[in-house]
Amino acid sequence: MSLRFAYNTNGAANHRLDDALDLIAEAGYDGVALTLDIHHLDPFAASWAQDAERVRGRLYTLGLGSVIETGARFLLDPRAKHEPTLVTADAAGRARRVAFLQRAIDIAAILGSEAVSFWAGVPKPGVDPEAAKGWLRAGLEEVVTYAAERRVVAALEPEPGMLIETLDDYAALDLPGLRLALDTGHCLVTQEREPAAAVREFADRLGTVAIEDMARGTHIHLPFGEGDMDVAGVLDALEAIRFSKLVCVELSRESHRADRMIPDSLRYLRECRR
Repeated sequence: MSLRFAYNTNGAANHRLDDALDLIAEAGYDGVALTLDIHHLDPFAASWAQDAERVRGRLYTLGLGSVIETGARFLLDPRAKHEPTLVTADAAGRARRVAFLQRAIDIAAILGSEAVSFWAGVPKPGVDPEAAKGWLRAGLEEVVTYAAERRVVAALEPEPGMLIETLDDYAALDLPGLRLALDTGHCLVTQEREPAAAVREFADRLGTVAIEDMARGTHIHLPFGEGDMDVAGVLDALEAIRFSKLVCVELSRESHRADRMIPDSLRYLRECRR
């Protein structure tokens, strides 16, 4: 089987969405990981539904599949990066995050996306850990139920430094219907498992997969060839489990040279398959 690759629009933040989609399609990708943001299909715009319908048409014309990503930095609060989250102490803040994730699910349903990827959040100092776990559980149950009703895959991404940081943290949730959004680079940061081993171990729970290079112990997304990732080994593992969904390249720090990184990344991945 042939793996299918996508590029994340958070690595093309200086491009209009249509221009980014054109570059991704022209490079030969099979899909796009679309990070909903103020300039890339703003989920809070009054015209969000019509915008999503238009993007669906563009994706169809370009022959691109999609995954919805929800990691925009200042979409919910212009003064606090990534806030509020599912573990924010303020109940109204948590409700706003849940409403955003539900909107992302609505957009995924319109686009026919393979999954919606999201994370837990970082508890602020002074927050009781057990209370945070309870808030997270409640929010996850609400999101998973909403996604199931709309036949959308909800996938939680363990993120270094967050309440759900490791694959074991994800597994301990044991929440039916909640799939795993595996960022293989994060395995190198937490050093809990080798990325290829994580692919094999969680094969039956994968909702979506992201790949990039990364140095062990350092959470910086790097272009391929600049870190410690055994990219070929990860791709071998994905092929071995017959992973048929999009494998998403996430280079969120490379928007200033997206014109090069988009084609270069796919070229590197294809070389790894030869």
